[in-house]
Amino acid sequence: MSKIDNEATKIAVPVLIPARGKLPSVKRLGGWHAIGPIVIFLAILVVVAILTPAFIGGGGLAIIASSSAPILLLALGQAMVLNVGSIDLSNAAIGLLGAILLALTLGPVAGLSPLIVLLATTAFGAVNGLILAYAQVPSFALTLGTLGIFQAIALVASGRTTVYVSSNGESVRSLYESGIANVPMTFWMGVLLAVALWVLLRYTRIGRGMTAIGKNESAAIFSAVRTRSLKVLAFALSGFAAGLAGIAIIAQAGSASPTGLGSDLLLPAIAAALIGGTSISGGVVNPLTVIFGALTVALVPIATTAVGIDAQAQSLVYGAVIIAVVALTMSRNKSSIVK
Repeated sequence: MSKIDNEATKIAVPVLIPARGKLPSVKRLGGWHAIGPIVIFLAILVVVAILTPAFIGGGGLAIIASSSAPILLLALGQAMVLNVGSIDLSNAAIGLLGAILLALTLGPVAGLSPLIVLLATTAFGAVNGLILAYAQVPSFALTLGTLGIFQAIALVASGRTTVYVSSNGESVRSLYESGIANVPMTFWMGVLLAVALWVLLRYTRIGRGMTAIGKNESAAIFSAVRTRSLKVLAFALSGFAAGLAGIAIIAQAGSASPTGLGSDLLLPAIAAALIGGTSISGGVVNPLTVIFGALTVALVPIATTAVGIDAQAQSLVYGAVIIAVVALTMSRNKSSIVK
């Protein structure tokens, strides 16, 4: 390595890979990224409480939390991919495919089925990452393509109909039927994953390297960050989270269908990640505030009903929220790196 390369590395490393426990994108978020997700959720919750007080007093918060569980899990996976400056349009389809595979295999293999599904969905995500990292296919185009592939596989695997859990579904169903503070374990599963990802990003070199890629991939490469491996890891984590979402879907519904619960979670999951303070341009993420992003997205249909907006306009609300949040988080710096 030349003298110039050595000097560049010495200068770049302290900025991109901070000392242990000093991750800028998590610790020094400031402004919108620190309190925005919480403020948005509380503001909408106050509106709902004023307009429909019976809902809040009748266990409404538990309903919001339980319905947000699959959204939260998918949003956490999406946030990890967004953090490295990419996007995963296929993780909701992977989650639904995982739910179908779980419904099909719970009977034959019983307790091993969730593990098999998680291994499969993690592998699906890793394949996305490998193609992105080594074939240099832009993530939007890549995952748009694999979205169609996974949807087709789900249709074939399910026979274009609803797949019901035939037997051995008690262990999975208990994740929804049991809980803490009347909130199902499916939601707390998402909270635990958020905490684990927060620790990964804040206290490990791997996590800091992933954030460095999102902030400035060119500088990360010159600083000897293993960008390809970390991109693969980000997509693998997205696949793993999608598998957990599939388990949550089966726990709640006891069945899976290409057009049933979970088939329309792509937009809500992306919205939850962005509302949770994740920057779509990469390098800024806090898994803990993504929790509030998911709760907000789950609360939106209730809020729109409370203020008299037709249910058919909910997609319009999601779209408007995404546009507003992207405008707040989008980096205007140009980059030659393929995202």
